[in-house]
Amino acid sequence: MKNVGITGGAGFIGSYITRIFLKKGHKVKVSVTNLSKSNKYEHLFDLGNEDNLSIKEVNVQNMDSLRNFAYDCEIMVHCGTPFKLGVEDAKRDLYEPTIQGTENFLQLAKENKDLFKILFVASVAAFNTSFPYPAAHRDPGHIYTEKDEPYLDEANIPYAQAKYYADQIVRKFIDKYPEIGAEIVTVSPVTVMGNPLSSREDSTSVGLQQIIKSGRASDPFLQTLFNDDVEFALVDVEDVAEGVYRAATMTGNHGKNYLFTSESWKVSDISRMLNGKSPKGKPKTVYSNDLAEQELGFKFKPVKRPLHKFSIG
Repeated sequence: MKNVGITGGAGFIGSYITRIFLKKGHKVKVSVTNLSKSNKYEHLFDLGNEDNLSIKEVNVQNMDSLRNFAYDCEIMVHCGTPFKLGVEDAKRDLYEPTIQGTENFLQLAKENKDLFKILFVASVAAFNTSFPYPAAHRDPGHIYTEKDEPYLDEANIPYAQAKYYADQIVRKFIDKYPEIGAEIVTVSPVTVMGNPLSSREDSTSVGLQQIIKSGRASDPFLQTLFNDDVEFALVDVEDVAEGVYRAATMTGNHGKNYLFTSESWKVSDISRMLNGKSPKGKPKTVYSNDLAEQELGFKFKPVKRPLHKFSIG
């Protein structure tokens, strides 16, 4: 069993990742930005194997802070980048923490010879910053795969752009340092669905599910998604955690970037399923999960299950 460090391990996706590593018997360190705010991470001690869990205060933008956190870890999972759809200062709240944190993790790969794996939890937005809309130059029926050239739309939301730029930094680093000791892998989930493991009220993922369930948009961007009845590619949060665990613990997948996705549904049908009703339409495949299923050895579940189980709001 390896020592694992997880940044953002108390968040919506991160909590599921923390849980699976604890369940498998690993010693897990989780980073938080403020140790005094125990309400944001105390739920992790109810996940089982809490004797193997420790919580550390870390600033991923500070290299010394991150270095101290990672010093005895063999696996590092970085899912601590901010997920915010609306921000006052995009540079301060999104670009700097996302990009600086990514660069610091890559510095760890050069310094720490004990690291076996660094895994970045990125986003489908790194492939297509227009998500959930299709990339401008793609045919509407195009099925996206890991072979597609990432698409940047500089008019889209800052969150998507921050993810794109951070992913580009990782790709260029891998090309520049082909003989780096640690394996570096990225996973890129589409819209993640499921119940939270905590009672935190600051989760954008949970908030988005609540908004779609209610059918009431909270800002003009989300209202446009309702008006267009846009298709969202979705994935079960439990499948994301399973995929992260498998990608982080296997060998020989250095440089890979896996799309984590199941079906795509229109917003109207997502709302119906979140309210326990049957959809009117049928699902589509917009983003392919073939590479992840083949190399990681598991099947992504249909998203009706987490949608029908969602009980918040």
